Amino acid sequence: MSSWKPLSHLPAPVELVRQFTPNWFTVNMGTGITFLLLAQFPAHIDGLHRLAHGLFLADAVIFVLFSALFAARWVFFTRHALPLLNHPVQSMFLGALPMALIPLVNGLVLFYPADPLAAQAAVQLWWLDVGLSLLTGWLVPWYQFTTQDHSLDRMTGVWLLPVVPAEVAASSAGFLAQHLPAAQAQTLVVAGYALWGMSVPIALGILAVLYLRLALHKLPPKELGVSTWLSLGPIGTGAFALLTLGAAAPQAFAATVMAPVAAVAAPLGVIGALVLWGLGLWWLVTAVALTAIQVRRGLPFNLGWWGFTFPLGVYAAATLTLGVRTGMPFFTAFAAMLIVALSGAWLVVAVRSAHGLWHGHLVHAPCLSCKPALAAKGE
Repeated sequence: MSSWKPLSHLPAPVELVRQFTPNWFTVNMGTGITFLLLAQFPAHIDGLHRLAHGLFLADAVIFVLFSALFAARWVFFTRHALPLLNHPVQSMFLGALPMALIPLVNGLVLFYPADPLAAQAAVQLWWLDVGLSLLTGWLVPWYQFTTQDHSLDRMTGVWLLPVVPAEVAASSAGFLAQHLPAAQAQTLVVAGYALWGMSVPIALGILAVLYLRLALHKLPPKELGVSTWLSLGPIGTGAFALLTLGAAAPQAFAATVMAPVAAVAAPLGVIGALVLWGLGLWWLVTAVALTAIQVRRGLPFNLGWWGFTFPLGVYAAATLTLGVRTGMPFFTAFAAMLIVALSGAWLVVAVRSAHGLWHGHLVHAPCLSCKPALAAKGE
C-alpha cells in the first residue's frame, strides 16, 4: 500500500503533475460549449460576443496547460500513471481530452471566419481530435472488457465518456465543412457520418443498460450524483451532428454522383434530430428530478459538477439549431433559456473549481490511493 500513497514530500508543482487526472479536461469541455453558445446567443446583448471570445482565448491557454501537465505525468511519473488505465472510473475520463479540443476547433472558425489559416488550422486539429477519439473509443472499452472489474450496481453515466468523443467530432465535421472547399468538405462529411455511426448507437445501448441499472439499483452514490446528466450528452451531440452534417452535405456534394443522396441529408437530419431531441427532453427532466433528490441528500462538490455543463450545452446547441432549421420560435426561446441556465451553472462550477485547485482540495488521483489490483475493482 505504501508505494501507492501520495508522495507528500514532493514540491507542490511536482505533486500537481503526479496527481493530474483527465477529469480536469471537463473544465475545457464546459467552458468550450459555454463560449460557443454565448457567441451564438439568439438575442443581441452588447459585449456578449467579446466575452465569448475572451473565454475562447482563456480556454485555449488552459487546454495547453492541462495537456502539458497530463503529458508530463506520463513522461515523468509513468509508473504512477499506468494504474489510470485499470481504474474503472478514472479511465473513462480519457474521453474528456478529445471532447475538450473540439470547442477550440469550432471556435477558430467561429471567431475568425475570414481567416483561411484559421480554417486550415481547425481542420488539422480536427484530424488530431479524430485520432484521439478513436483511440479512447477503442482503448478504454478494451480495458473494460479485459482487465477492469465492473458490475451493474456500480455502473454510472461515466461509461459514456469514452465512446461519445467520436460523435462530438462528427458534429464538428459538419460545422467545419460549411466553411471549406468542396473536396475537403466531402471528406469531412463522409468521415463525420462514419464517426456518428461509431458512437451514437453504442451510446444509446449504454443508456438502455443505465436505465436498467437505475431501476434495479436506484441512484448512484452522491459523489457521482451529477453523472446522471451525462446521459444528455450523446443525445444532444447526436442530434446536433445530424443537423450540421445535413446542412453541409448538399453544398459539399453538389454536381457529384452523391448529390441526390446529399439533397435529402438536411431534411432527414432534422427528422432524426427531432426524435433525439424528444429523447433528450425525457433525460433532461429525469436528470433534474434525480439531482434534486441528490441535493437533499447532500451533493458534495467535485470535478464531476462539470457534468452539469457540457451535456446541457450540447442539448442547447441542438435546440438552437432546430430553431434555425424549422423556423419554430419555441426551439429558439427554449434554447435561450438553456443557455442562460448553462451560463449560471458554468459560473458556479468554475469559481468552485478554481477555489479547489488553489487550495489543493481537487488535486487528487484516486488511482494512486490503492494498489492496481484494488483500483481495478474501484475500491
